[in-house]
Amino acid sequence: MASQQSYPSNVQLPRKLQRPQYIEVPAQNIAAIDPELSHVPVDYVRRGLKNQANQMFAGISALQLSPSMHRSQLHHTPSLTIPIRPSGPSSSYPTHILALSKSSTSSDSHVTLVPTHALVLASNCASLPRLPPSASSHGATVSVTLPVLPLTIPAPAAFAPLHTFLYTHSAPQLISALLPAIPASFLSTLTSPQALRSTLASGPALHTLSAHLMSSAPGMGALTNVAQNIAAVWRNAVALGVHDPELWHCLDLAWEVILGAMNLGAGAR
Repeated sequence: MASQQSYPSNVQLPRKLQRPQYIEVPAQNIAAIDPELSHVPVDYVRRGLKNQANQMFAGISALQLSPSMHRSQLHHTPSLTIPIRPSGPSSSYPTHILALSKSSTSSDSHVTLVPTHALVLASNCASLPRLPPSASSHGATVSVTLPVLPLTIPAPAAFAPLHTFLYTHSAPQLISALLPAIPASFLSTLTSPQALRSTLASGPALHTLSAHLMSSAPGMGALTNVAQNIAAVWRNAVALGVHDPELWHCLDLAWEVILGAMNLGAGAR
């Protein structure tokens, strides 16, 4: 169990974000979606999907989908037919709609709807069950019909940064989402995994980033909210079994910076 560190906001935060035990992505989960990939290495599949991220994002953006649905509708909604905005010919439409909730017995009246591509999830999330086949269909740029997949995760509201990373594997984009006030000049230096690791190993660099974050935040409450969001993304990554090393370096870096900012803020009071 990670040691707890106390802050004036009375929020208990772990000193380190524990990494889950490594689990290999089940190859059969990928093959169930695309049998032609049954003997293709998972890393190669991920690289191919990363190169198609822009087309997949264009397909997601084309959907005119409500961001949520009343929980009571889930049992009667195995699929959704969604209008499509005009988009480029290279757009790759999603294969499923995730209906996210904290648990099947959650008191939340609504579930969060997230369009996704099954192959992206299957190739990155080792703990995700095998996804049901998608009988998605679309008319001539008018609408698309997608199966709805209920999924419980610890923090649906914090799913977006992780979901985006599964497509792009972009460290600067993820760090920017986790630490909104981080300087663009620093993000531009994250050109390789080595650059990320070297920042993590540099006390002065971490202190500089923490000081910038502390000075740009309107107060300790804002810093606490940032910390809680990072922890929520971490819990989702653990639950889904995402073991990408760069993801974990990003989470570690964001965590060190926010804890440092909170310590500086507490000392300044």
